Amino acid sequence: MPDADHNARRERPWLIPSNRKIRHLQAITLRNLALSHESNRPRRGTIDDEGLPATKKSPAKMLALRDAHNMNHSKSSDDLRPIHETNISLSPSPTKPRTPPRPSFAKLRRRSTLEWAASTSQQRQRRLQDVSAQRMADLFYSIHIPNQQDPIYVSEVAEKVMNPNFRNIHFDSHDPQLMRLDELTLKFWAKSEAMSNYSLLIDMTLSMRSLQFIGKSLSSFHHPFPPNCVVFHLTDGFYTAFTDARVDEPVDPFRDGPAKTTSSRTLTTSSFDALLRLSKLDDSVQDALALRKQLASELERTLQENQTSLSEKTQLAETTDFLKTIDFATVTVKKQLKVLQQKRDQKRKALQSRRDLLTRDSTLRKEVLMQVEEEEPAHSDLTSRHNTVKASITQQRRRVTNDLSKIYPITPLPDQSLAFTIRGVHLPNSEALDAATPESLAAALGHVGHVIQLLSLYLGAVLPYPCRPRSSTSTIIDPISILTSTTPSKSLSTAENELAARTFPLFSKGAVRFRFEYGVFLLNKNIEILLSTHFGVRVLDIRQTLPNLLYVFYCATAGDEELPARKAGGVRGLMRMRQG
Repeated sequence: MPDADHNARRERPWLIPSNRKIRHLQAITLRNLALSHESNRPRRGTIDDEGLPATKKSPAKMLALRDAHNMNHSKSSDDLRPIHETNISLSPSPTKPRTPPRPSFAKLRRRSTLEWAASTSQQRQRRLQDVSAQRMADLFYSIHIPNQQDPIYVSEVAEKVMNPNFRNIHFDSHDPQLMRLDELTLKFWAKSEAMSNYSLLIDMTLSMRSLQFIGKSLSSFHHPFPPNCVVFHLTDGFYTAFTDARVDEPVDPFRDGPAKTTSSRTLTTSSFDALLRLSKLDDSVQDALALRKQLASELERTLQENQTSLSEKTQLAETTDFLKTIDFATVTVKKQLKVLQQKRDQKRKALQSRRDLLTRDSTLRKEVLMQVEEEEPAHSDLTSRHNTVKASITQQRRRVTNDLSKIYPITPLPDQSLAFTIRGVHLPNSEALDAATPESLAAALGHVGHVIQLLSLYLGAVLPYPCRPRSSTSTIIDPISILTSTTPSKSLSTAENELAARTFPLFSKGAVRFRFEYGVFLLNKNIEILLSTHFGVRVLDIRQTLPNLLYVFYCATAGDEELPARKAGGVRGLMRMRQG
């Protein structure tokens, strides 16, 4: 940091004051905009309470001075709380004089003096906008030179700013003689929200020699700028003018006075030939400048004379471009029109096909309606016949189920709840299969499997787990689940091994225990499915095999009419097959 400060102090401008011209000016900025000038009048006296003559004579001041309190750190308004004070001494002391007691009530908390402490966010935003509107304005500036009324440069407008930055200045189109001047007049124009028109804010006439160098960049300048401080951006750094007074210095610093001779020897100067060449060179430069002005005026006159032709040529080029644009738009519209026509034709074809389909459908519906009207007399006869056949089938199913219940009677055991026998063989529920011998258990499960298989055939119900009733060696098949625990046999095929794995025994003797229990579960599941799907009855406990099967008999034989009698002669079809 010390090296940086030392380097900043060593910064010097490249241009000496006499060489600063308008052509070196690159940009202008304004800092610390102030629309109104406030007077900085110094105060003539103190505003402290100690300076008032009658301060120490007030009762409150005297009472505060009598209290001896230690000096504490100050607290913010949020830390202040009510202070309760009590009188320690209730009776006057004989040694100390009695002082007037302070009030016994509590000191109230001091009112918060923080500005905008209790204001809302909308009020703070409105206050910020008001302050911004008072300090910000729209600005632009103009540069004038002596003996010329019109400005030589007018900047753009910087809107709602307090420290405006303007674009770089370009004087390429001006006379070079004007660019060699070092005096100018700078005018800043401002308009705030309270103003309707622009007003003159700064009118500064200055000489470029009076500018004061502040550094190569503004980041190295750490001093505050005064209000409405104008900063000039020259080619060698930043300058400012703290005063608009003209600096009294000679135009040519090399002509301060006659040269003092330090010796009696005469020094040689430029020769006559050199001065003559310089004069001729100056004449050539002036002739070139005059020729340039003459050529510029002739070109301007030629342009004015041929303005009509040039305008017509420009209009012709614009018309040609416009026609090209119209042609391109026409081609584009034609392509779009072609695409739309194709879509229209496709939609017309689709609409025509839909109309043909609707026509055919209408014709077909009329034909079907005529057939329905023709078949309506026969429909009632067929309906009555269907109902009669359906009732006959239901009665025959009741009769067959009744005969089946007589063939496989299910009777309850005395003095036992939910304990039944089928054809005199006791079958316990699934949770107590060990209550019966394996032989009786296998016989009872074979009877149940046979009954379920016959009921599924007579009632027309499809069971998911078909049974193979074989008396005491009955089995049941599970074609749904994948449960393989048997070792596949090499002598059997893959299909036979899979069928053997899906076949579960309904006997416990000589079988795997879990496969036997799973077979009993599948048998009970068949009874549940028969009750729920065919009769619409909900089963409370599927483990009660014989009670659920007895409930199936009750549901299948239920009805108001009497059971039909078996026809004499038996089943003729079977008799014919036997005779054949």
